Amino acid sequence: MSGLALDNDPVRARSSLAIEPSWAEAQTHFDSLKRVFDCAEHTILFIEDEFPTDVLLLLEGRVKLSVNSSAGRRLVLGISQPGETLGLAASLFGSRFDTTAETLCRCKLASIECNAYLDFLARYPAAYKNVARELCVDRTRAHDQLRTLVLPPNAPARLARLLLEWCCDGQKTDQGTQLSCSYTHGEIGEFIGASRETVTRIFSSFKYQDLVRSKGSTLIISNMRALEIYAGITRFDELHTGRQ
Repeated sequence: MSGLALDNDPVRARSSLAIEPSWAEAQTHFDSLKRVFDCAEHTILFIEDEFPTDVLLLLEGRVKLSVNSSAGRRLVLGISQPGETLGLAASLFGSRFDTTAETLCRCKLASIECNAYLDFLARYPAAYKNVARELCVDRTRAHDQLRTLVLPPNAPARLARLLLEWCCDGQKTDQGTQLSCSYTHGEIGEFIGASRETVTRIFSSFKYQDLVRSKGSTLIISNMRALEIYAGITRFDELHTGRQ
């Protein structure tokens, strides 16, 4: 929710507060409320159980949203992309944050004081349509992560399912689906509730079976069907059942 727009740009469409007939006035008002700033990689923006004071809008970069598990491990719920509002539900309802937000790279953000943000919504109630859309995105992301963590019976199945999810954004090549992966094995473990050692061991097994190959930060999924079997699904489309 980084601005107001009436165009087809996917980021602006997701983050805009398209309001008619006074959208230009609303855009100007909204922009006047923002304080734009940069953050270095691995900056903690907020942590679980804190109360929000500002609404944070991600303009550039990526932010990891995670929670602590009952076993003391950190679990990644998702990666926020430009155009998303961080901790939106807590900011709207004045509740504590239920996640921790950490930048994965150098990011540009904008902050708006919570009361000013709520006053803006009261003045331009059509903006609630986009607020509802963002809350749905948050719910879908949490639902998808729950499927990754709960449905597969073991760590290899969870990692296989995660890689299949990432294949949606991969590039098809003659050698297989190519993915850019800058995460360490420890960070990948946070996605599937496993230790760094476990992830390393599973990747070694996958590579030995020629399911996955790596070249630096590039992963090549050479046997998609075998990963589907590991993930316990009969076809790749099942990963997206219920998303429509």
